[in-house]
Amino acid sequence: MSHGRRLSVTGLGYVGLPVAVAFGRRGRVIGLDVDSQRIDELRQGWDRNAEVAAADLAAADVRFTDDAADIEAADFHIVAVPTPIDTVKQPDFRPLEVASRSVGAQLKPGDIVVYESTVYPGATKERCIVVLEERSGLKAGRDFSVGYSPERINPGDKIRRFETIPKVVAGLDRATTRIMAAVYGEVVEAGVFAAASIEVAEAAKVIENTQRDLNIALMNELAVIFSHMDIDTRDVLAAAATKWNFLPFEPGLVGGHCIGVDPYYLTHKATALGHHPQVILAGRRINDGMSAFVARRVIKALLHGPRAEGPMRVTVLGLSFKDNVPDLRNSKVADLVAELIDYGVEVEVHDPLVDKAQARALSAVDLVEADDLKPAHAVVVAVGHDVFRAGGWDWVSGLLADGRGVVFDVRGVLDRATVPLGVDLLRL
Repeated sequence: MSHGRRLSVTGLGYVGLPVAVAFGRRGRVIGLDVDSQRIDELRQGWDRNAEVAAADLAAADVRFTDDAADIEAADFHIVAVPTPIDTVKQPDFRPLEVASRSVGAQLKPGDIVVYESTVYPGATKERCIVVLEERSGLKAGRDFSVGYSPERINPGDKIRRFETIPKVVAGLDRATTRIMAAVYGEVVEAGVFAAASIEVAEAAKVIENTQRDLNIALMNELAVIFSHMDIDTRDVLAAAATKWNFLPFEPGLVGGHCIGVDPYYLTHKATALGHHPQVILAGRRINDGMSAFVARRVIKALLHGPRAEGPMRVTVLGLSFKDNVPDLRNSKVADLVAELIDYGVEVEVHDPLVDKAQARALSAVDLVEADDLKPAHAVVVAVGHDVFRAGGWDWVSGLLADGRGVVFDVRGVLDRATVPLGVDLLRL
């Protein structure tokens, strides 16, 4: 590569793999991940996340490894591991600390470590540099340098990719920032933006998803309000969208690795500084409560309709957190399923994109093949996979017992003008 740096990427998930492959088209990259099975799959040319095609894997010069010692050959280390939250919604820094220890053990004078994982402003210096120094015996700013460049990967998006999204970079000093800009500028066609400091870059990342979270929370609260008024929320949004400055957000189940997680990193730091965030946490409460809201509306509709013999059965279509991706991280559909089960109904879940073993391990859900679904009294279209959209009313109504019952279209993928006779359609 023209910048002369030898690259490693630690963490080969939804973020790290596209980064490694993009750079791998220009020169050798060392790709490190602790998941040995993941490494074997990538060596065989298969990305279980369906983000990188087999042809693109084959075209990239990436040495996939689960041995941290291999990254010692690199001098520009990109860390792109998850930063989740724990069961009490506090930041879980363990993946980041493990990755920092692995990279720190291989650091040499002159190396640069760049973090892409989402954190609160100040975390790179407060948490990551400390680990790097302890493991390497070197001093940041003297022997090696550190930078931050927030990831902006959008899973499932085939248009906005790593190369086509502007890249924010910031280093410990101007020299590091210039090197980062040169390295990323090699592959990012959309250009590079040099932030004023690492803390500014960290803050920019965490507010991107916090802003989106709050806008969706407003739409979700409006959906709850309008449901009491028997007004269709999407009709309201269509009318409001005719004004030039109306923002086109929609209600929905907010899950995934970013929007439903990142705000807690910011609120964690704010609380530690003595400020109790109100608006951000209010938005989080609204969005986290939408699975229960959908479940309640389904149950009420079932109870108000003709009573069927035997136990009530609900079919849920989709388990992943987002349309057309197999990603189960923080999926609120799993919460929806749990809520329905708590009401005593039988629930079957179908998602052709999700691995059955992962569904069982991560969501405690046993997926059912489409042909094995039993006739249901209600169907919840929870995720807007293309395969569900293509099936349309013919397929969805066919999942109901005698073609009659309740359909809750969470994503608004079904044509409201052609609702079959005998179907009670609900929407957010």
